[in-house]
Amino acid sequence: MMGRIIFLVEEPSMKILLDELLPRLIPGWVVNQHFQCVKHEGKSDLDRSIPIKLRAWKEPGVRFVIVRDNDNQDCVALKQRLVTMCRDAGRSEAIVRLVCQELESWYLGDLGALSRAYDGAKCDTAAMRKRYTDPDSWQKPSVQVEQLIPEFSKQNGARRMARHLSMKNRSRSYLTFLSAVQAAAQGAAHG
Repeated sequence: MMGRIIFLVEEPSMKILLDELLPRLIPGWVVNQHFQCVKHEGKSDLDRSIPIKLRAWKEPGVRFVIVRDNDNQDCVALKQRLVTMCRDAGRSEAIVRLVCQELESWYLGDLGALSRAYDGAKCDTAAMRKRYTDPDSWQKPSVQVEQLIPEFSKQNGARRMARHLSMKNRSRSYLTFLSAVQAAAQGAAHG
């Protein structure tokens, strides 16, 4: 085993989601044994924390994945800035994954999971699937989810969705994230 994967995430809801979702999707993974999610209180907190944590973390074999919302920024410039921060902190192997645009785009990418998470909410229809063909393109997917599910809240939503999201999703950022995590997990198993 190469070592744990440490996810530095922007907000508590992402930590909640990943802590339950990753062991479901990656057989054998156990929270804090194979991976750990370190939550931050927003983008500024995460950005300040990245160089500090990457330099200070001395655990042998540890690897890092930075997970941050894009929030309608220039995704190429943002990713390059974060990659540069990791490289400057001595961790050029760190993986940077942007969520386009917000975590809720991953929910819109799997309307079946959203419907199951909210006890049969009527959001998994042909019309809704057509509307959310490209969930990453919505500027404020959180607003869309709140319109579909009036009782939605970020942390409770993350708990509910972690039980239902699958490998099938229309969000390219979700699929790209999962692909990177699976490759890292496979590397850990063979390392």
